[in-house]
Amino acid sequence: MRLTVCELPEDRAAFERAWDDLVDHVTTEESDLVLLPEMPFAPWLPASPDDDPAAWKRAVDAHEEWTARLDALAPATVLLSRPTIRHDQRLNEGLMWTSAGGTETTHVKRYLPEEAGFWEASWYDSGDRDFSPVECAGALTGFLICTDLWAAEEARKYGQAGAHLIVNPRATEACTLEKWRAGGRAMSVVSGSFVASSNRVTVEDDPSDVIFGGEGWVVDPDGTMIARTSRSQPFVTVDVDLDVAERAKETYPRPAFTATPSP
Repeated sequence: MRLTVCELPEDRAAFERAWDDLVDHVTTEESDLVLLPEMPFAPWLPASPDDDPAAWKRAVDAHEEWTARLDALAPATVLLSRPTIRHDQRLNEGLMWTSAGGTETTHVKRYLPEEAGFWEASWYDSGDRDFSPVECAGALTGFLICTDLWAAEEARKYGQAGAHLIVNPRATEACTLEKWRAGGRAMSVVSGSFVASSNRVTVEDDPSDVIFGGEGWVVDPDGTMIARTSRSQPFVTVDVDLDVAERAKETYPRPAFTATPSP
């Protein structure tokens, strides 16, 4: 499976230009699966602690409009998160898009931060604790949306369910990049799965309140970073061997997680 990760600008004009470049990259690389950042098609709203229902609705509308443009990435399957309104709740949902089936919600973000620049619990609601993998481009795939990555028990459950891949669409700061690399590597080891992440990035002249760090990456099931984006290379495509993830489930420390403890 050919997997593409990316970093996409927070600035909307720069985003439009980068989108065209991403389409060209995915076409050239013949990607099977493309991972986009967290809620990529609108400005980052939780930078402010003051939630604005009208702004959230505009973000929902923007994502619906952009979803109609995902066919430019076909025949690749596209994964991302998007803002939504469901039964009077505002949610951040994991989304799978295919040219044949359209959009399918696969997960709702569960773990919400509440701190400077990331007032997410003020802006939207926590999803239920449903961490069920789904098939994406032939790979059994689990979603951990941004902060969900730190719930190691959920990553472990994905591994126990046989997940080949865990995807982590995120919106994280430049000053925390090393922490997120470490998180991706740790979750790959506990799950025996490949872990892939794409992030927002703040371009030099963007006056945004949060300085997003970019850097999408792919980690193999033993915690080795096998691909990483950068400002000069914002899109990276790698071949992911699903058999590697299958075999990893049988090697240490994964079997220890299913063993019955001694009395």
